[in-house]
Amino acid sequence: MLSRKNKLLLWKIISLFSVVRGYNIPIIALAQYLSAIFILAPEKRALAVLLDLNLFIIVLASSLTIASGYIINNFYDSKKDLINRPNKSMLDRLISQSTKLKVYFALNFIAAFIAIFISWRAVLFFSVYIFLIWLYSHKIKKYPFTGNLMASLLAVMPFFCILLYFYYNLPLNEIENHVDDLAKIFSHASFLSLLILMREMIKDLENIKGDLANGYQTIPIVYGEKTAKKIITALLWLTVIPVYILIDIFDVGYMDVYFYVSFIILIFFGIRLWKSETKKDFLLLHNVLKVLIVSGVFCIVLIDPSVLGNGRNLLLFSRF
Repeated sequence: MLSRKNKLLLWKIISLFSVVRGYNIPIIALAQYLSAIFILAPEKRALAVLLDLNLFIIVLASSLTIASGYIINNFYDSKKDLINRPNKSMLDRLISQSTKLKVYFALNFIAAFIAIFISWRAVLFFSVYIFLIWLYSHKIKKYPFTGNLMASLLAVMPFFCILLYFYYNLPLNEIENHVDDLAKIFSHASFLSLLILMREMIKDLENIKGDLANGYQTIPIVYGEKTAKKIITALLWLTVIPVYILIDIFDVGYMDVYFYVSFIILIFFGIRLWKSETKKDFLLLHNVLKVLIVSGVFCIVLIDPSVLGNGRNLLLFSRF
């Protein structure tokens, strides 16, 4: 039997886990590694990528920065979450606001400190990333369009960091040899960004009561739910472009199955969107997009499963 003190400590640990959304961070770290293995460095052995100390530090710094981002976002959204997510909000409030700030600054300091072991550019990147997350949480997220766009940008920045690590110091002639790879990467990033942008706008529809009560100027509040649905539908059809590029122009192996299935799901998603009116309806749509994003992470393996046994080391990448 746990003592009262130990029970309280356990609940505070669970609360902190909820605040930093500990269930999301391992998925983002896994996505970074899978992107490195199957998209950015397919000619290297998977084990060599996994044992790359510099890459591990980048992934760790990204995870710490994202965790701190969730904390500062929770800090500024505490009043709004009482309306939108009352159950989660009560759990999160087991950790005081002052404690949240202390953990926030500690995580950011550790992220910037370990980035020193990579290069000053890495320190600069994570410093800018930390600042942008704070700016988004404190100001930008309250405004229509810019808040949604910035949320999408912040979500893909950890993958941009991995891209810089592998490509920043390559000579121009080497980069020219990887134009197709870069185009494939940006197409993947575009598809992911559109899904994230759609999800952010669905969240605005889902959280309209709390946003309205706390003075947030989101698209549904400023322009109405119908306009928000029109924009989401337009974004949905824009996903056709990166999907077409990845399937018909580039070779993404068996991952084309994921894109076909995703597009079918998105069609039904669009139909359901226009029938949705309640918070429960929008929560369902939010979860559909979350499943598509997470499954897209695991499906990266389908691009070329043979990479897992790849013993070639044709290219030694320069360090970020």
